[in-house]
Amino acid sequence: MNANNKGFNFDQAVVWITGASSGIGAALALEAAQRGARVVLSSRREQALQEVKQQCINAGAAEQNLLVLPLDVENYESMPAAVDKVVEQFGRIDLLVNNAGISQRSSCLETDLAVYRKLLDVDVLGQIALTKLVLPIMVKQGSGLLSVTSSVAGKVGAPMRTGYSAAKHAVMGFFDALRVEVAHLGLKVSTIVPGSVRTAVAHNAVTGTGELHAKADPNIEAGMDVNAAAKVIADGFASGVEEIAVGEGPEMNLLDMKRQDPTGTFRILEQMHAEQLKA
Repeated sequence: MNANNKGFNFDQAVVWITGASSGIGAALALEAAQRGARVVLSSRREQALQEVKQQCINAGAAEQNLLVLPLDVENYESMPAAVDKVVEQFGRIDLLVNNAGISQRSSCLETDLAVYRKLLDVDVLGQIALTKLVLPIMVKQGSGLLSVTSSVAGKVGAPMRTGYSAAKHAVMGFFDALRVEVAHLGLKVSTIVPGSVRTAVAHNAVTGTGELHAKADPNIEAGMDVNAAAKVIADGFASGVEEIAVGEGPEMNLLDMKRQDPTGTFRILEQMHAEQLKA
């Protein structure tokens, strides 16, 4: 058993991470491997996954405990074979981290409907599709932890991110509801709520036409170190935290402020957007 009443035990657990080729996913893969987990690394970019695998080996992980498994979360038809491969290799799945996703940098007025569809396909339906395939395996095991990387933007409506905020709110709702449904089955759910973490998320975001944003975001650049963020997340899993807030900047205060003073939160965000328009 890799989950107890307190939290998640990484030692020899099978941890499957999507979006593992960079950013939080790559850092979390390294953190899990260093804690003794058997790690499945998935994303669309196989070469980048191989590089993350080598980083894990360099940090002391055994090669046989690492599986590079390319996966496009928009390609639902490929998922059953991927799930079968993980079970064939390791016999079980103890933790699924739905971390694949893309962000957005465009106003609603400038955003094509196709971009909204893309964000929902990748950031929401892809996570749900894979979770639905892994869920019966965990039910049969009688244990397991399901997780998703949401965002502060999944709690608070962020300017220039209407589609991204919609998607991240959606996965928070799905996994919060799933937590309630699977508790009696011995399964657990943890949601990850990052603020600004130093990754390429802004550079890789899409514009209103679906093109690559390809620009740095000063808030992201000044954010939390990605390896420190991965440690916070892993510690959260190990402690049984059900909603893991990750970040150091002032935006983290919005999580409490939205509950306590929604009107004040709206005014702050409007001011933030006004400053963005001036820049």
